[in-house]
Amino acid sequence: MKSFDTRNTALILLSIAFNIPSLADAQTTETVKIGAVAPLTGILAHIGRDVENGAKLAVDEANAKGLVINGKKITLQLVEEDDAADPRTATQVAQKLVDEKVVAVIGHVTSGTTIPASKIYRDGGITQITPSSTNPLYTQQGFKTTYRMIATDAQQAPALAAYAAKQMGAKTLAVVDDATAYGQGLADQFSKNAQTLGIKVISRDACTDKTVDFKGILTKIKNENPDIIMYGGEDAAGANLVRQASQLGLRSKILSGDGMCTEKLGELAGDASKNLTCSEASLPLEKMPGGREFKTKYESTFRQTMQPYAPFAYDAVNVIIDSMRRANSTDPAKILASMPSTSFNGVIGQIAFDQKGDLKDTGISIYQYKNGKKNLLEVMKL
Repeated sequence: MKSFDTRNTALILLSIAFNIPSLADAQTTETVKIGAVAPLTGILAHIGRDVENGAKLAVDEANAKGLVINGKKITLQLVEEDDAADPRTATQVAQKLVDEKVVAVIGHVTSGTTIPASKIYRDGGITQITPSSTNPLYTQQGFKTTYRMIATDAQQAPALAAYAAKQMGAKTLAVVDDATAYGQGLADQFSKNAQTLGIKVISRDACTDKTVDFKGILTKIKNENPDIIMYGGEDAAGANLVRQASQLGLRSKILSGDGMCTEKLGELAGDASKNLTCSEASLPLEKMPGGREFKTKYESTFRQTMQPYAPFAYDAVNVIIDSMRRANSTDPAKILASMPSTSFNGVIGQIAFDQKGDLKDTGISIYQYKNGKKNLLEVMKL
């Protein structure tokens, strides 16, 4: 026993003399894993990478500043996973993250992956914050683990329908959706609200989120001659609908939600994008308290154009860090327990959640494209 003590004393003296980290110092450092899930491959990879970059920026900043929880130095590790926007893959990835003992998850991106994965995180007692999924069902399941950084389709669809009725004077409507949880859900909500405003739904068609050729659907709709076409879906497929509608000479204006309302849409649809009016389930970037500064930081860091969801992923990571601090713990159960009392000033503004986990204060922004770029038309504060 005496020789062990002597060796320890010698090691401590050496560490002091040569500034070598001691065993005690090493034991005060803890690596904490935060999961981040997005479609990093496939047709929505541009949106997925945008989300991952936003989360990575927050983690890198926290590590650079230094984070101490309950007397321990914390190093955050972002565990990035690709769900390829596929529901089955999403549940497999979710279980993998639970098994890896992440303390929270930023994701998923699409409603069709976020909702099935949420059951896995619920069972694992892991906080899940989606930066982009808008289907109301996600937070209506009664799970204590579900949180959302943007508005829902139950808020977005009425705002877009009101704009169509009041500002565009629409009287007739054709609806097309991509048969996903997001696209179909948004189209359903929009149709319901449009009809209450006196807009007649004259047809409903479905495609997939990978549809390339819309000419059959659009030829039928051209004969129906509606004032507007509502498309529920994402930009990768939806850009084909916008472009082909222009090629076929449809007079109908096209409306869609946040999945279409991206910078990438202008590039994908070209000049035909001028026929699209779309909504974002949030305040516009320029009206977010930290929006302009964040955009500059993001684009200088990653050397690419920012898509819509990076600020929400960035804030989601910082909300988790704030919850750790208030809980003074990296225990997932304690982080989860402190989430309902969140009151955090982020890039997007003041962040607080209602009893379901939805954002309390947000807005809906309406855009139209000009020369392939989004132009803000109206902001509806919720």
